[in-house]
Amino acid sequence: MIENGIVFLTILILIIGIITSIEKRFKWKIFDVLPSIVIIYALVMILSSLGLWSKNENIESVYNSFKNTLLPSMIFLMLLDADIRTIAKLGKKMIFTFLLAAVSIMIGFVISYAIFHNYLDGNEAWKSFGALCGSWTGGTGNMIAVQGALNISNNDMGYVLISDSINYTLWVMLLLALVPFATKFNSWAKADVSTIDAVSKKLNIQKNRSDISLSSLMLLLGSALMVNEIGKQIATLLPTTDFITHYTWIVIIATLTGIFFATTPLAKIGGSSLIAQMMLYLIVALIASRADFSELAQAPLYIIAGFVVLVIHLIFMMLFAKIFRLDLFTLGVASLANIGGVASAPILASAYSKALVPIGVLMALMGYIIGTGAGLMVAKILQLLS
Repeated sequence: MIENGIVFLTILILIIGIITSIEKRFKWKIFDVLPSIVIIYALVMILSSLGLWSKNENIESVYNSFKNTLLPSMIFLMLLDADIRTIAKLGKKMIFTFLLAAVSIMIGFVISYAIFHNYLDGNEAWKSFGALCGSWTGGTGNMIAVQGALNISNNDMGYVLISDSINYTLWVMLLLALVPFATKFNSWAKADVSTIDAVSKKLNIQKNRSDISLSSLMLLLGSALMVNEIGKQIATLLPTTDFITHYTWIVIIATLTGIFFATTPLAKIGGSSLIAQMMLYLIVALIASRADFSELAQAPLYIIAGFVVLVIHLIFMMLFAKIFRLDLFTLGVASLANIGGVASAPILASAYSKALVPIGVLMALMGYIIGTGAGLMVAKILQLLS
């Protein structure tokens, strides 16, 4: 059994390196169904359940120090890509559709929670639903941000990650399968597709980033860590409640700071996405290291609840299509930009046309901006329903 905190951290980093290297080198089909981040979570959780490492004071200290430092830093770096000035080029129709998709997902979580919350163990299932909403209106980073802000237990996060992975995979498959029916759908909705071509020609999302180098990585890393430290100091001066804690303020400050600096020259320095992804994988591994595989008996119920959210979202999107005459491309990419994020929205966009990929990227970046707030808002509503 591992007793030393640094050795514990080293093992987690090594596992991340091995899994991501296998994914990149061999491109096995399992990674199409289960992303590497989910496999890392499951593997670390199994090792934790088997008692590979202790949960002594030394390991707990390393765990808390790294997790609490990495989360705000990751949020800041993640948002450097989300330049609001560039996103505005999407035009009113596509931004409006994205927001409609986000609102329908949030409504879906409220309805699903109202149906299932009496069947879930404990009194804090509302937090787990809020975290999953953060993921489905933003991305995994937003989900982890909500987890940190609400202090969700690592075992509860196991339910969230499993539901996220399975339902997300089914949703991607459905949206890709609908691509050939775009013409019929657009005819049914009486949609005007001329806007898509106009937006596609208008977009230019190249930021002319500098090459990734030692100096760029160190500058970005130092900036992100400094944002975390400044956020800590400011948070001590702000009021707290049972819902908005000291750490919640740190997350909010990191989010707002990232949005601001996305419009500055700092956003043009290469390497922010790489460092943010490294931090995200390590945070997920740290969370998994405190989970227990034997306590995931309720995971099927969370999967069903997540599926109900998607069904409600689908019904709303069909209704919106008819009312606002929205085309299938805009609906699908807006939906997947919320639920799948940057990793999958461009894939769906490219299934329609390679020229439309920038639309998928920018819509997904909008999710980074609103995801954490949407998750926290839904969590507060669900808390009132509990």
